[in-house]
Amino acid sequence: MEKKKKKLLDADTWKRDAHLVETTLTLRKELGGDLFEDYNLFRDRVDDAIKQLDLKFTAADLKTVLRAVSWRVETAPPVIDKLLKEESDALHGRYPLSILGQSEISNRKSKIRSVSFEPDPNPRDTEQNSFLEAPSSGLPGDLPSEATAKVGIEAFIRREILPYTPDAWIKADATKIGYEISFTRHFYQPQPLRTLEQIRADILAVEKEAEGLLDELLKGGA
Repeated sequence: MEKKKKKLLDADTWKRDAHLVETTLTLRKELGGDLFEDYNLFRDRVDDAIKQLDLKFTAADLKTVLRAVSWRVETAPPVIDKLLKEESDALHGRYPLSILGQSEISNRKSKIRSVSFEPDPNPRDTEQNSFLEAPSSGLPGDLPSEATAKVGIEAFIRREILPYTPDAWIKADATKIGYEISFTRHFYQPQPLRTLEQIRADILAVEKEAEGLLDELLKGGA
């Protein structure tokens, strides 16, 4: 809280915001009021205008501005993230260049093999699947190797996810392969339950104590 208050009272914060507003208005004047139904074309126009006008945006500020004037449309073209040199693999989010229009492919096409898109954050989800999905690895105890674990993950996605969400893909850098150990199950030692005889003895002892207290109260009242 104190850090935010200090930043709010810092004159440089207001100068930066004023500069950002002024620069954004200049960009707005250059682009006009046309509606871009393709975010990729809009982003290209913005980049061209920034270079032409020699405007200065940090990457974070530019992203904030673009998101502020954009909104999600289900039927809009997918937003291009990167042009890649790797071969296409739709299961891992790399799609063939044929999915793009020719005008959207750079003159480096000879080196570019696939394209990736920005994921829609709304339906994003995380799945957990068992090592039982993985094929035999030949390791002791038939524990899966990293390679066979990935095969199991892919098989699970194809069977359980793609039939319902055909454009889903695996985010490789977010995939975690490991073991979930329940420490409670393996290390917790519960106390044995008390027997009925022990419980009955405690109840009788409490009743006897209560009777003794009641007798003392009656004697004191007399």
